[in-house]
Amino acid sequence: MRQKRSKFRKIFVLFLAVLMTAGSLTACGGQSGWRSREVTVIDDNYRTWYEIFVYSFCDSDGDRVGDLQGVISKLDYIEDLGFNGIWLMPIMPSPSYHKYDVKDYREIEPEYGTMADFEELAAECDKRGIKLILDLVLNHTSSEHPWFTEACEYLESLDAGEEPSAEECPYYEYYHFVKGNPGSNTWYQVGSTDYYYEGVFWSGMPDVNFESQALRKEFEDIVDFWLEKGVGGFRLDAVKEFYSGATGKNVEVLTWLNDYVKSVNPDAYMVGEAWDSLGTYAQYYASGIDSFFDFEFAGPTGVVTKTLTFTGESNSAQAYAKALCRVQNAIREYREDAIDAPFFVNHDMARAAGYMQYDERKVKMAAPLNLLMSGSAFVYYGEEIGMTGSGKDENKRAPMYWSSDAQAEGMTQGPLDMEPQENQFPSAEKQRKDKDSIYSFYKDTILLRNQNPEIARGTVARLEEITDQDIAAISKTYDGKTIYLLINLSETEEKQVTMSAQQYGELEIAGYLSVDGGKVTMKNEVVTLPSYSVAVLR
Repeated sequence: MRQKRSKFRKIFVLFLAVLMTAGSLTACGGQSGWRSREVTVIDDNYRTWYEIFVYSFCDSDGDRVGDLQGVISKLDYIEDLGFNGIWLMPIMPSPSYHKYDVKDYREIEPEYGTMADFEELAAECDKRGIKLILDLVLNHTSSEHPWFTEACEYLESLDAGEEPSAEECPYYEYYHFVKGNPGSNTWYQVGSTDYYYEGVFWSGMPDVNFESQALRKEFEDIVDFWLEKGVGGFRLDAVKEFYSGATGKNVEVLTWLNDYVKSVNPDAYMVGEAWDSLGTYAQYYASGIDSFFDFEFAGPTGVVTKTLTFTGESNSAQAYAKALCRVQNAIREYREDAIDAPFFVNHDMARAAGYMQYDERKVKMAAPLNLLMSGSAFVYYGEEIGMTGSGKDENKRAPMYWSSDAQAEGMTQGPLDMEPQENQFPSAEKQRKDKDSIYSFYKDTILLRNQNPEIARGTVARLEEITDQDIAAISKTYDGKTIYLLINLSETEEKQVTMSAQQYGELEIAGYLSVDGGKVTMKNEVVTLPSYSVAVLR
């Protein structure tokens, strides 16, 4: 009899445990349980990209310089964060630390490894569903590139009065050479000759001449080479300087390049850097290039920084929502299928934490203002942990802060002329263990983006009937489905927003973010949002 009672008690206790677990899961499902929702992966060019400066990212061989094997060793880290795209800054041989002056377009910088290392990286990315794109620098080469050195040697060999000929030296027409001093500080003398060449950035970066069809053919062959190596596309550097100040000519060059790349691989992704105002960079979409970086929202005076650090109605949450629509409409004037490329900072800008005066709440809130935008969103390595870096370019490309121990495995020394950088937030190693860290907030933000395909791909509209200046209320519609995003940008106040079923249909919280860990709730059609929080409704 006692055995039967004992057995009955065990079953009863087990039954209670199951009930308690089920109850716990149900409660969790309405709050943080959204994280367990299935991620909807669509294999297209609307991705979440991670920008890597290989030199400073991760060292695999102990020489304190980042390399391709170091990148391979961190693919699990990148994938775990939710990124499904990687942009590698230039990896080709170059005399500079930044490598934006290429000496050989078909080789790997020896400090970074070998072509076999690159092929392994491309294969490992492919296994994980990560698209890999390379920085392709076409506006100029290094002054040490054989094309340029042979052209200069040829010009120096000419007899007095002898005119140069592209038939004698094909590379002569690859660059902008003129006889006589143009009287501009962007032109440089070829040795002791009367010839000068153009270099808009500096003498070590001679500008190429896209009038040369032979040069264009060279670039087509280079594109073929890298696509065959498994590259999924290209980031195009300094596209507005192909013909400085001539947008129409630049668009023509990009049209040729895009047409060629897509003829080889229709799924290749192309994103261009046209660092200019919205009115100008929007025009570049006429080229057919998939994306151009959205400078309207980036940097110390972009929409994201203004929204979080400036005061006044023109920098309110409502103004942020209006800006989303403004940019979308501007680029769609030139192409309906344009893919915006929002980012907050990159290798040419100071780290975002500095814009926010190292206020952790604002550093966190910047993540959804960037990553929940439509298009292909980009994050510069280290932003996910609030890294430090400002001043000269080397400081902005400081070592990835994997560990507080500067001698730890994988740590790099960074550029030689970099000034000492003191990170204000913990290392990646520590932040990964902290559910309340900047890292964890970025991971949750990317997860929301990946769970809801409408976030990246949806057409944005403002919910104009929601007039609270602290609330950015938008809808995103994609493939016949509409979701709603409510963003509370008040630093201190909890907000309530009514989302009536009559107007919006029956909605539920599909996920949310809150910088302080507070809960976003919905009851009787009223959504309650803590200060600095985001709700996704569907």
